[in-house]
Amino acid sequence: MNDLQVIQSKIYVIRGQRVMLDFDLAAAYGIETSQLKRQVRRNIERFEGDDFMFEVTRDELSRCQIGTMNIKQGHNIKYLPFAFTELGVAMLSSVLRSPVAIKVNREIMRAFVEFRHMAASLPQTAADVAQLRKDFEDLKLDIEDILHDQNEINEDTRAQIEAISTALAELQPKEPKPRRRIGFVQEEENNN
Repeated sequence: MNDLQVIQSKIYVIRGQRVMLDFDLAAAYGIETSQLKRQVRRNIERFEGDDFMFEVTRDELSRCQIGTMNIKQGHNIKYLPFAFTELGVAMLSSVLRSPVAIKVNREIMRAFVEFRHMAASLPQTAADVAQLRKDFEDLKLDIEDILHDQNEINEDTRAQIEAISTALAELQPKEPKPRRRIGFVQEEENNN
């Protein structure tokens, strides 16, 4: 997995926004989560508004499928994580000025842009959706034809197996031949 894929796996959708959580960002930057939060609190005016950063609620944590939460933080989280949007991550670059932070921010921005490109490539117009629906119906008809042909082949095969079974049954002798007795045979005396 390359760096871009690793970062993309750390992007979650919370409150309808793509975000990264503070502990994932801290790990990427190579710093403690508390240090990241401390820098954010010192510069909180840069992160005002939910379009930059917000604190995740316990309810949102329970609804999100964040597997790393249970491993890293445990079930009883003392401090709720901050969720940073794309704008918030960009703003972090002005707060965290280390060369590692700058390098990681570039990769994170690329990951967010990649998500945007994927979203843009989804069908946007009614014509696109209609074309997808038509393609789906054509595919459905093709599959039904293939299944129908398969059923016909199965019926033909079943009929051939029955014909072979009937032919083998006709080749079998009707009455079994009398078997010669094996072992010491004592001839019966005729007492006539």
